[in-house]
Amino acid sequence: MIEARHLRVLRAVAATGSFSAAGRELGCTQPAVSQQMKALEASVGTPLLVRSGREMRLTQAGEALVRHAAGILAGLTAAEEEVAAIAGLRAGRVRLVSFPSGSSTLVPTALAALRAAHPGTRVSLEEAEPPRSVDLLRSGDCDIALAFRYEGAALAEEWDDLVLRPLLRDPLIALVPERHPLARAGASGSVAIGALADEPWIAGCPRCRGQLVEVCAGAGFIPRIDFATDDYPAVVGLVGAGLGVAVLPRLAADSVRPRGVRMLRLEPVVRREVVALTLPDLAQVPAVAATLEQLARAAGRQDV
Repeated sequence: MIEARHLRVLRAVAATGSFSAAGRELGCTQPAVSQQMKALEASVGTPLLVRSGREMRLTQAGEALVRHAAGILAGLTAAEEEVAAIAGLRAGRVRLVSFPSGSSTLVPTALAALRAAHPGTRVSLEEAEPPRSVDLLRSGDCDIALAFRYEGAALAEEWDDLVLRPLLRDPLIALVPERHPLARAGASGSVAIGALADEPWIAGCPRCRGQLVEVCAGAGFIPRIDFATDDYPAVVGLVGAGLGVAVLPRLAADSVRPRGVRMLRLEPVVRREVVALTLPDLAQVPAVAATLEQLARAAGRQDV
C-alpha cells in the first residue's frame, strides 16, 4: 500500500537529486530517506530510483508515480484542512428534521444561537412528524430528529438504539371559545377533560388525535370530532369561531397567536416528552453535538 509520507519523500528526492539533500529538505537523516524509498519500492513492486553518479534518477515507474503524487498529496492536504475545519466547527453541515410546533418554537432560537457561535456550521431543516422523522434518522436521511412521545401512551415508541437528548415535557392544554362558560376560569385556570365530554371537538395532527381519543376514553367518553386538521392555526381559528373545543400541546398553542380562545390547564395532566435524537456515531460529530446543545438550551427557555 502506498503511503502519503513515502510519496512526499519521493518528490523530495526527485526535486533535489539525492537522499542527503532530500533529508535536509524534509528535516530527517539520509538513512531515513533511504529506508522510506526501499519501503515504497517494496510496496509498488518495482524500482523507482537508480543511482547515476552522485545523483538519483527516476525510473519510468518513478516518473509516473511522481507525476501522480502532486495531485494525490494536494487532495490529501485539502481533505485534512476540511476535516480540521469541521472538527473545529469552522465548517460542517447538520440535517435537522423537526415536527412543526418544534420548528416554530425551539428550532429558531437554537439555530440563531448556533450561527452566532459557529457561523461556519450550516443546518438544513425539514419537517416531519414522528415516527416518520425517526425513520429518516435511522435510514441516514438526517442527522438529528426532533420527536415526541406521550407519557404512558399504550404504544410508546422505542428509541433504545438512538442517542436521546431530553428537551422538555410539553403539557396538553384545553382550548375553549372565549365566551364559553368554562372560559371564566381564566387563562390561569384549569378544566377536567370530563367537563368537555358533550362538546364538539376539533382534533389536531394524527398522533395528537390518537392521544385525544385515548385520554377521553380514560375519562369515560368518546369525543365527537367534528373537524380534524394538521394545521394548528386552523385548530385555533375553529375554536375561536365557537365551533368546538380542542386539546393541543402547549408548544403547538405557543406557535400561533390564539385569538378568541382561552387556554386552560387540562386535568388530569397529560404531557408529551420532547427529545432530540441522533445516531450513536453522529453524536460525536462536533457540529451535531453543538446543535444538540443549542436545542437543549432553547428548550430550557421555554415556559411550559
